Amino acid sequence: MLDLTPSYRLLPALILSFSTLPGCSFYYDAKAEDMAERQMETMVFVEGGEFMMGNPGGWDGSRDSWPPHQVVLDDFHIQKYEVTQKDFELFMAQTGYEPSDKRYEEMIDENPERFAGELPAVASWTDANTFCQWLGEQTGKNVTLPTEAQWEYAARAGGQMLRYATRNGKAIPDETMAAGPTPHARDGRPYDEMLPVKPGSFPPNPLGLYDMSGNVGEWVSDNYSKDYYQESPVSNPSGPEEGQKDIFDGDPYRVLRGGNFQDFGGNTTVTRRKGSQPLASETRGFRCTFSERAS
Repeated sequence: MLDLTPSYRLLPALILSFSTLPGCSFYYDAKAEDMAERQMETMVFVEGGEFMMGNPGGWDGSRDSWPPHQVVLDDFHIQKYEVTQKDFELFMAQTGYEPSDKRYEEMIDENPERFAGELPAVASWTDANTFCQWLGEQTGKNVTLPTEAQWEYAARAGGQMLRYATRNGKAIPDETMAAGPTPHARDGRPYDEMLPVKPGSFPPNPLGLYDMSGNVGEWVSDNYSKDYYQESPVSNPSGPEEGQKDIFDGDPYRVLRGGNFQDFGGNTTVTRRKGSQPLASETRGFRCTFSERAS
């Protein structure tokens, strides 16, 4: 039977061929059911409330995180860890889903080590969104990617004035997080190398959430607009209906949060925003959320 904990990512066609063998469908169904249960077990309850979203001044160097503005959120749950490559592969094997980014197999060939099972999943925005929706279908919950407001509120441990999503809001190399590329090493690993999702290489933030600053940039559900904070509604904002679009193919830009392992410290703060084409990259991952509020 196929080993679902490979050192490197298997090609989608190979995974699909195994999933169509006699008996394998039941095997993957059972594995996927267990995996969905595990995903939901990692959900952390976040009590809603009011906070000032955005850069209060000096937290990052971007203009699109200004001005700070009042936001009120309902209660929600968010995963304590980023989704792993292993679990994303299991989702693909069980459903026959193929990555939306046509460069996916080329990326595997160029950097197979990045597709190790316990690293964060390599996923386009569409892939990440589809995974969360599938998780919702398996569990009967309203599972989605977090909104940008939910992500920041959770990273700031309920909207506290914390610049980084760490145990004390500070970026201290080799203690709270890997703040960015440096010549130093931790357990033989340079800081500009990605670290596995579990059990978490550094302590979580006060809500128990891991790696929301500096491992991979995390997709959120919102369309991206550099001016959105000037018009954001107060209650449960979910991003602009239409944001910036790619000038060539018209695809909407989506928001990435948290920075990644290749970024310097200012890009890994809880307020830094990045608008991007919804493509897969070795520096991008995601986590899911759910709330009882109807979408």
